[in-house]
Amino acid sequence: MTLDSVGILSCVLKFGMMRKQFGTSSLSGIPCQAELQPGLGSLDDGGDKIMVMFQSVTHVLASRPEIVVRCFFKGDSAPAIWEPEAVEAINRPGFEGECGQLEEVAQEQGPRILIVGLGARAEFTTAKFRKAVAKAGRRISTMRVSDVWFDFSPLDDLIQWGQTAGEVMGLLGWQMRAFKGAGSPSDTSVDLRIGSTNEEFDKGLVKGLALAESVNLARSLAATPPNVATPDWVAEQAASLEGLGLSVQVLRGDELERERMAGLINVGKASENKPCFIRVSYKPPQGSDRPPVVLLGKTITYDTGGLAIKSREGMKGMKGDKAGGCAVLGAMHAVATVVRPDFPVVGLLVAAENSISDNAFRMDDVLDFRNGVTVEVTNTDAEGRLVLADGLCWACAVEKPRCIVDLATLTGGVVVALGKVFAGLFANDEVLAEAIRSAGEDTGERVWRLPIDADYKDMLKSEVADIVNSAANRGAHPVMGAMFLSCFVDSAIPWAHVDIAGTAQAEGNKGPFVSGPTGFGVRLLARFLEGLDSVTGPE
Repeated sequence: MTLDSVGILSCVLKFGMMRKQFGTSSLSGIPCQAELQPGLGSLDDGGDKIMVMFQSVTHVLASRPEIVVRCFFKGDSAPAIWEPEAVEAINRPGFEGECGQLEEVAQEQGPRILIVGLGARAEFTTAKFRKAVAKAGRRISTMRVSDVWFDFSPLDDLIQWGQTAGEVMGLLGWQMRAFKGAGSPSDTSVDLRIGSTNEEFDKGLVKGLALAESVNLARSLAATPPNVATPDWVAEQAASLEGLGLSVQVLRGDELERERMAGLINVGKASENKPCFIRVSYKPPQGSDRPPVVLLGKTITYDTGGLAIKSREGMKGMKGDKAGGCAVLGAMHAVATVVRPDFPVVGLLVAAENSISDNAFRMDDVLDFRNGVTVEVTNTDAEGRLVLADGLCWACAVEKPRCIVDLATLTGGVVVALGKVFAGLFANDEVLAEAIRSAGEDTGERVWRLPIDADYKDMLKSEVADIVNSAANRGAHPVMGAMFLSCFVDSAIPWAHVDIAGTAQAEGNKGPFVSGPTGFGVRLLARFLEGLDSVTGPE
């Protein structure tokens, strides 16, 4: 399994009047290029400040590794098999084995050894393990080596820990350089090959790297600028996944009219880049007559706010408003390549650009949706919920799903409430909510449940239609977004809404991420699907 940070995406990108052909990787047909920009930083704490420098991260068990990475629990004794130099290193003044603490060991013969502290066994968690592996990975990136072994034999459940390590190392191998030109330094990053001395940990590494490839696909899509990443471009990237065994259907123009997709039609009509509805489906090779799980992603390729135009500061970065749809596309890649469930999965992307022109939709417009609900537009900058309403209506009426999970950068209010630590979770089904919460804890893509309650619905009442798309009262802002969406869901179908507005973007250089998209939701959905048999729903 290869995670190629140089060429996650491959297509001809139009950039002004020029055309530039980017390279390809083992992931065929997805456009863009994720490369690493060399950088320098302090090594004092293992280096959150160190800029990662891997051009690719590949699983290969080298016969002669240059570095062996070992773990050490605070307070433990060195294993009997450790070399004298390694034993001496953990006894150096200042090394206690705290989480993420690093010690390097040079041997006269044999590879260098990098010892990473995991903290006290009694306080050991998956989150601390991710932190420790990220610190080790960042240090490795400064060593200019190509072959690394992991020896984490003191751990139990080595497959799971190997998977987590593979995810972290794969995520470290990403940075967007697709649009770097002659004015930027040339890439000097290395191709990193990793493996493990333990067969089970090694199996986990392979799976973790594969999942990281799906996440990095979502990150590259989300980072692509709006003059390239139009709704049609997103549809092209979805279509390129057909080589993985997925089926892709795209609705445009008159087809949107026929399906009564009022949100997409109106939100997207002001832009020269017309909206589309993208359906990506997976069926298990052995077939299945079970209802599908539907994953739905908000895919606003750029959000000006429409006639309720955003401020200059508020508009910068709005290429990231497609992060929910990008995560769904990444999750579908993971479904086809890693998860391979024995039930159908459908990914829906509602893609539009919210622009401004003389035919833009307006405040005071009333939209009539497929399920008969009418909406008075009170804010054209609350457009994401309008396109998601189309996706929810389609999912309920056409897919007749087992359950629905939607991901969206929906509200600034969820950032105020939860910051960048948790995504907001809303659900109409207790078992579904717990399955997503548990998947979040397992993957580090954590969610915090917020209420959906009928008492909030009065805030959505309209004098001229059934509901408004944005209440004048800004209280309970993220709840109001979820309550709006609930009006387009059949109450008999388990449904969850995950507001990723705070978690979709990393600010700064920390852990496995550099500044930019995180691909939040890909690993969450993959883990959720792996454990889905516990979730209730129509069969």
